[in-house]
Amino acid sequence: MAKSNPTAPATKTPRRPPLALVKNDAWLAPFEPVLRQRQARLQTRLAEIEQYHGSLLNYATAHQQLGLNHDASRGGYVYREWAPGADALFLIGDFNGWNRQANPLQKLDFGVWEAFLPDTEYSQRLTHGSRFKVHVVANGQGKDRLPATLRRAVQDEHTKDFAGQVWRPETPFAWTDQNFRTAAAVSEPLIYEAHVGMSTEEGRVGTYREFAENILPRIEAGGYNTIQLMAVQEHPYYGSFGYHVANLFAASSRFGTPEDLKFLINEAHRRGIAVLLDVVHSHAVKNEAEGLADFDGSGNLYFHKGERGNHPGWDSKLFDYGRPEVQQFLLSNVRFWLEEYHFDGFRFDGVTSMLYHHHGEGVAFVGYDNYFGPAADEDAILYLQLATTLAHEFKEDSILVAEDMSGLPGLCRPIEEGGVGFDYRLAMGIPDFWIKLLKHTPDEHWPLGDLWHTLTNRRAGEKTIAYAESHDQVLVGDKTLSHWLFDAGIYTHMHTVDGDPGAARALALHKIIRLLTLAAGGEGYLTFIGNEFGHPEWVDFPRQGNDWSYHFARRQWSLGDNPDLKFHQMGNFDKALIYLAKAQHLLAAGPATLLKHDEENRVLAFERGGLVFIVNLHVEKSLTDYRFWVTEEGQYRVVLSSDNVRFGGFDRTDGAFVYETYEHQLSLYLPSRVALVLQGVR
Repeated sequence: MAKSNPTAPATKTPRRPPLALVKNDAWLAPFEPVLRQRQARLQTRLAEIEQYHGSLLNYATAHQQLGLNHDASRGGYVYREWAPGADALFLIGDFNGWNRQANPLQKLDFGVWEAFLPDTEYSQRLTHGSRFKVHVVANGQGKDRLPATLRRAVQDEHTKDFAGQVWRPETPFAWTDQNFRTAAAVSEPLIYEAHVGMSTEEGRVGTYREFAENILPRIEAGGYNTIQLMAVQEHPYYGSFGYHVANLFAASSRFGTPEDLKFLINEAHRRGIAVLLDVVHSHAVKNEAEGLADFDGSGNLYFHKGERGNHPGWDSKLFDYGRPEVQQFLLSNVRFWLEEYHFDGFRFDGVTSMLYHHHGEGVAFVGYDNYFGPAADEDAILYLQLATTLAHEFKEDSILVAEDMSGLPGLCRPIEEGGVGFDYRLAMGIPDFWIKLLKHTPDEHWPLGDLWHTLTNRRAGEKTIAYAESHDQVLVGDKTLSHWLFDAGIYTHMHTVDGDPGAARALALHKIIRLLTLAAGGEGYLTFIGNEFGHPEWVDFPRQGNDWSYHFARRQWSLGDNPDLKFHQMGNFDKALIYLAKAQHLLAAGPATLLKHDEENRVLAFERGGLVFIVNLHVEKSLTDYRFWVTEEGQYRVVLSSDNVRFGGFDRTDGAFVYETYEHQLSLYLPSRVALVLQGVR
């Protein structure tokens, strides 16, 4: 009888190890297929780009192909525009008397139009400073438009009309920042959020040069190592705070020339300060005269068609991130700012709006389904992955910050781990919490447990920029934290010799809020221009509703500079806090460890980066022989006290005294409404 062969064991496909993102967060396991699908889609798109364009960096050069560019090899200007739905295009300007028929474009492949203007005919007519537009004919109607990749837009003082401007100075800007390295300058980002136009004390629009000459020294002296510049991309309405962008490739001409902006960035680098661009790729202005809306008459082109192309809350247009040409346009914009102006990275505005079809409007993110369900905009997520890949490829140590309030897992983790590739996210819940407390809860009733939770509740491994207030908190309709604290006293009780108890409370809490936010809130820190010294009031740009006033669109530096005012004392404390954080590399340390949560005495104590922080928020009780546990035995001394007289305090603690632990406990005198920072004595 023949023996049968034993059945061969079935071969099993080896199971892939989980993504690092899932390995670190088991709750993500059900959504790993979605994360892998996002990775695969990115790799497929990158393969397509490399096949047809050679590399992602080569792909991100739409601005070199489109718009008005001088081609020395051809001996003239080449103007190209992507407008597949248009019937005809004409280049117009002062070089041809704004004749809408004189210089027609020819239609090429893929919806691109082109015109060539030889130097032999135009070298004396199309010159540095010449103004131009493109006349687009579509659906039987002609409109004068600004080119999509326009590098400079200028506004006529009388007509208020914007036009493109040829910008070819005889002598190109001479950079001297070749030795600047972002990674060396910024080990932990201490960000100074700033708006060039509102940086002067006078009621007018400030300039790039003035900012470089007058404000950069202040930022350097304050210890900040990074500047986040707002409102740089050209926007037709100054009062939009720069968020209704019309010309993504143009540095706003209201602040000066391209060379002036380059001077600012070059000077910042000379001082060892990195500069981030507040880039707006989440939406754009709906204006047709200045912007991209309905550029070729098709109803979409750069933006989604119909209602999907309108942001429900911002009165603006929404990009179609799934269209390859739009991807290329926005990616080219990322490369352009890094390359042309030497920016060191970006704060991406409105990321929550990009990530979801509902744009975060009226949605509470209470479960992981919110992040990976049908509400997620996969086209936008792919674009953001491409953008972070490009930025880090072009400039390896570029800093990428996401403005996201949804808390998307992996947003600030590398793509190979299943993430989106940002470096930091903004801790948007912290300033909201402070404002909510100041509006609704007397400080004697502040819930310390909720406060600690808000400061420390962030995803492990995803770096966060903490802040007590940014431009968002001080825009018209709200007030600076100092104004909430001092109230009317900010106008009447700010002299250092004024002993008003309400002002003393406000000053003490202003310092404590900043210390807690920086020390426990994240791996980076941000303040808004002027708020480091408790700038009063709010921010309101000139508009019809305020009779076009600049009163609230400026910075009153004289308040912070005056040693007789409490503003100066708040500025002193901010500087001391920033310098301590830098010296100790506090923000690079691991998360803070809670040592004591004492609701009865209103005390929080915690450790971070080798420092011990203890805060007494009691409204009246100073604590004698207050004991709390510390990790390391030994001797400690106070390295920062919010009660120091230089900071408007009462010097109730002895800065020279050395405290010694007993059975891992410290005992010290803790005055009311005071924060102390102690360090081990070596």
